[in-house]
Amino acid sequence: MVWDAWGVAAAHTPLPERIRTLVAQVFSVSGESVARRDEAEVPLRESALTSALRAGLAAVVGADHISAGHRDRLLHAGGKSTPDLLRRRADGPQDAPDAVVFPADHEQVLAVLAYCAEHGVAVVPFGGGTSVVGGLDPVRGRFEAVIAVDLRRLDHVTEVDPVSATATLGAGLTGPQAEALLAEHGLSLGHFPQSFEFASIGGFAATRSSGQASAGYGRFDDMIMRLKVATPVGTLDLGRAPASAAGPDLRELFSGSEGTLGIITEVTLRVHPIPATTAYQAWSFPDFATGAEALRSVVQNGAAPTVLRLSDEAETGLNLARSGDIGGAPVTGCLAITTFEGTEAHVAARSAEASALLAAAGGAALGEQPAREWEHGRFAAPYLRDALLDVGVLCETLETATSWSNIARLKAAVTTTLTEALGAQGTPALVMCHISHTYPTGASLYFTVVAKQADDPVAQWAQAKRAVGDAIVAAGGTITHHHAVGADHRPWMTDEIGDLGARVLRAVKDAVDPAGILNPGKLIP
Repeated sequence: MVWDAWGVAAAHTPLPERIRTLVAQVFSVSGESVARRDEAEVPLRESALTSALRAGLAAVVGADHISAGHRDRLLHAGGKSTPDLLRRRADGPQDAPDAVVFPADHEQVLAVLAYCAEHGVAVVPFGGGTSVVGGLDPVRGRFEAVIAVDLRRLDHVTEVDPVSATATLGAGLTGPQAEALLAEHGLSLGHFPQSFEFASIGGFAATRSSGQASAGYGRFDDMIMRLKVATPVGTLDLGRAPASAAGPDLRELFSGSEGTLGIITEVTLRVHPIPATTAYQAWSFPDFATGAEALRSVVQNGAAPTVLRLSDEAETGLNLARSGDIGGAPVTGCLAITTFEGTEAHVAARSAEASALLAAAGGAALGEQPAREWEHGRFAAPYLRDALLDVGVLCETLETATSWSNIARLKAAVTTTLTEALGAQGTPALVMCHISHTYPTGASLYFTVVAKQADDPVAQWAQAKRAVGDAIVAAGGTITHHHAVGADHRPWMTDEIGDLGARVLRAVKDAVDPAGILNPGKLIP
């Protein structure tokens, strides 16, 4: 990906004139894009990796697979949150890892970690670089240097078991690479988060990723059958069977560990045949409460589609403003999207059952075009975020989850807090929300926040983020549903798991990483 924005350069386009005019009117900005620096002009903090350390690491991975070059360091300088990108565009030297190492396999990862533990070098595991919670910040802490361990060479499918419907994948495979390799066997993971085009299999596992088709296929951690993990003190190979009563399931401990307890090098996952057919249907609901109740009915009756999502009034209105209409259909309230995948018979039966429930709950069918349009553009939202940043508009996202009975309270608390926190800084905000992941007992809430940038937009968002994090905890939500903890949510981890839970995590950390080199400053309070 490009160094100062999401994705690839070819996909970046200026805001359409209609949107640029609207943004200028609503947020009182000029609408003119700022000039972007060439990556060669960006100053980096001087590398602290000594020649002796470099030689030691080169002895493990080969001299051709370690780099302290400007471009490699810059491209591994962090993730892709709005604060990440704002800091990257600021003047002054950029922090970056002192070098980037590219191991070839599990044994080399293991040897790199042992070497770094012995010589006091911090390690940041790096997959696709898509973290939006500060999970890739190159924190040195008390260590002499910090390196990024890029897993891109761990890019193989090592085994496919069509009888058991599993596949073993290297952690460095990206979403598209994994799907292409599985397609050769007529199989698919069905895991399509917004980061799909760039994020890695190891990253999905390490952050408990949740894809847009989670209603049909579950979260990524639901798909994990086995994990192979390299730690500074040895290898963990976890998962012998689909289920076990042999004590606590340690796969659950390392799924979501965010590179702080080890580096996931290989994952065995549940897969399924490529769907024979897909059906699409969009719905309109008069308000968010009615739509949420309809989604609850569908999920609790066991009729969930493959994709099930609901936009609130503000997000639906923005989608209309961007497209001019939604498939030519009038939408005055909230837009819901459903898709159904599988055999023709399965799709026909499931879509009929879900449609009956949605209609009974107050939904009006809009046809398939809005759902197809959503699918066509579902990975493009971060590019719009970057175009807004270019014209002086702050745009950031956050997410949480709660029980169905608490959805309205949590949504109101987050919306009010963001509106007040940004409004108090003289930058009134537009706050939008959607439900995209559902469970029998509750659902996620995903918020997008748009406001004029203040003179110091990093501090502007930090103030709002502190307020809304506290509000989420007070209103009974989780501090993160699928973005992970990283550095940004770490201040609320003790609220999430309690003092004793924090002590348990620290005890595990001491057992597998006694030197504390793995991803300092993330996850563990």
